[in-house]
Amino acid sequence: MFDLILRQGTIVNHAGSGIADIGVRAGRIAAIGDLGSAASASIFDARHLHVLPGCIDTQVHFREPGNPHKEDLASGCAAAALGGITAVFEMPNTKPSTTTPELIAAKVQAAAGRAWVDHAFYLGGCAENADQLGAWERSPGCCGVKVFLGSSTGSLLVEDDVTLERILTSVRRRMAVHSEDEARLRERRLLIPAGADARWHPQWRDEETALISTQRLLAAARRHRRQVHVLHVTTAAEMDLLRENKDIATVEVLPQHLTLAAPECYERLGNYAQMNPPIRDARHQAALWTALRDGTVDVLGSDHAPHTREEKDQTYPLSPSGMPGVQTLLPLMLDHVHHGRLSLGRLVDLLCHGPQRLFGLVGKGRIAAGYDADFTVVDLACKHTITDAEQASRCGWTPFAGLSVTGFPVATVIRGETVMRDGQLIGAPRGRPLRFMDTLGG
Repeated sequence: MFDLILRQGTIVNHAGSGIADIGVRAGRIAAIGDLGSAASASIFDARHLHVLPGCIDTQVHFREPGNPHKEDLASGCAAAALGGITAVFEMPNTKPSTTTPELIAAKVQAAAGRAWVDHAFYLGGCAENADQLGAWERSPGCCGVKVFLGSSTGSLLVEDDVTLERILTSVRRRMAVHSEDEARLRERRLLIPAGADARWHPQWRDEETALISTQRLLAAARRHRRQVHVLHVTTAAEMDLLRENKDIATVEVLPQHLTLAAPECYERLGNYAQMNPPIRDARHQAALWTALRDGTVDVLGSDHAPHTREEKDQTYPLSPSGMPGVQTLLPLMLDHVHHGRLSLGRLVDLLCHGPQRLFGLVGKGRIAAGYDADFTVVDLACKHTITDAEQASRCGWTPFAGLSVTGFPVATVIRGETVMRDGQLIGAPRGRPLRFMDTLGG
């Protein structure tokens, strides 16, 4: 007797793809194959649909505590579930910044009974906690350490090599990094002319700003024999450098940088295209796609970073950087699959297998016996136009409003419970803290 059987979906997993049944018992995958007339408390008819492992977004900013008018854990996780995402890693640049085990525990507690998807939280690395991070990063619900080498939203900033190296010598997990050079950012901000608009953003935060920082980061990581995860890479030069340093560095790219390009996006969206690092021109976008196809890129994230319209409508450069994205991450990438820019198997590696492999997630990221029964069910033939109105984020907008995509998530299943079906949340929030291999028994 199964609790749930997904019938005759096209399963996409580590073994390839093919039509089969999946039997779920006690929240885990119990059987895969032809389950015939096996009894089940619930049947999910997945014919003509593709069943992916639960997709994981390893970079979101849900703004709680401190700025719940932009987003909170409930609304952010609702957006994730509606977008076919089953688990998220949330960033530490909240108010206060998440820099201690007690603040991690407070976020875990705040998510209980409110989070629609499973979740973990980053510790923010800074001068004040640099020497304790190695012990603290094993806290329940913590996915690792995040370091900002360049300033962005919030007050977390590590701009000097001394603090960076103290952090690197302390941490044992793969450290996630926002890589922009703060000294160059300060210098170049003075060059922004009066009356400039968001089209100036990729000139202020230019290619060299990113490259200098990533060069420093990789040199330090190699000196201390540590692994680093470079977030939202945007430049051709960085990809060339990272391709030569895959033994110590893993790479994330965002759908925003794969889909939007300067100058058109700034002319059309203005400040709503402003994010850090910035959307760049077609040459850099092409380099990102090359790196995605040749395996240099390890994961996709959304960098979901909502701000209200009132905040985004401020005069540039006072307007805050960031855009929502957790609900549109998968639809955008499924549309790229439809247009032949990557395979569905590669997308599964980037959103499912990759996060599990890089971060040592327990029971996630695969359709295999014994793993959690997390599934993202998609209709590759579904044509859908993205709208502001359907966004669950408190900010209430998306830069992709009006974009028609082919391929869309139709169900989100977490530990055998369907939490989203056909664009509607079902039941009550069931999200739990994620578990990691190096914290088992600890």
